[in-house]
Amino acid sequence: MDILGKNIRDIARHKAGIIKQNSETVTYNQENVIEIIKKTCEGKNSRLHIVDKKDIKNYNRDKEYQSFDYKEYKDIQINLKGKIQTINAAEVLEAVNILKEKGFNITDENIKDGLKNVVHRARFEVLSKAPLIVFDGGHNESAIQNLRENIKEYYGEYKNRVYIVSILKTKDYKTIVENLCVDKDAIYIFTSGINENYVPKEELYNVAEKVCTKENIFKLEFFEAIKTVKEKYKDNLILIVGSFYTYKKSVEILGVKR
Repeated sequence: MDILGKNIRDIARHKAGIIKQNSETVTYNQENVIEIIKKTCEGKNSRLHIVDKKDIKNYNRDKEYQSFDYKEYKDIQINLKGKIQTINAAEVLEAVNILKEKGFNITDENIKDGLKNVVHRARFEVLSKAPLIVFDGGHNESAIQNLRENIKEYYGEYKNRVYIVSILKTKDYKTIVENLCVDKDAIYIFTSGINENYVPKEELYNVAEKVCTKENIFKLEFFEAIKTVKEKYKDNLILIVGSFYTYKKSVEILGVKR
């Protein structure tokens, strides 16, 4: 947002700059920006392929996989979490069809195996099962809303939740905190991240104070926050959120093998 624009339409105009002359473009039918993409494609003679949610059918999921059909593709499985990932996978399938048209030999087995084994580190990733610690680097309003939906979908049985929150200064940290604090019964531990590029924990705490219950918010340094939740809240769902850049340090502190 600090570089591309303050709203999704402005950001879409900048993002559309990647569209090349006489090319192929794949996008999701996102209502408030699709006209911008269409106009850019027309101006650059780029053939536009639009993924529509209505073409994603027979959706199912368990703790491990989501499965769905998309047009001629049946029983596609992905281990990435959240329904938004079915849209991302459908975009991949559209791209595969373009490659097939251009002569690439890609079998259905290749496609199914590839999508089933995709791993996205730091996106709703379980770093520990005992205690249950989930890392998600989402750092904007949309990503936090997806995070909340995924928590409800996959870990709805956990009534006690603890968030460790670190946010870069370049992000809309007030909106992020306000969206996180919709979870009124949760405990929030705000940190200053891992370097000087992060919003100070005191500032995050001050924002949270206006929307959270005072007894549920705390401020600690990043290392201390992880150490504290492991000891004090080991029976809760623990979420480390707000920045992808804290991932490496989280893995180190938790001793996760990679």
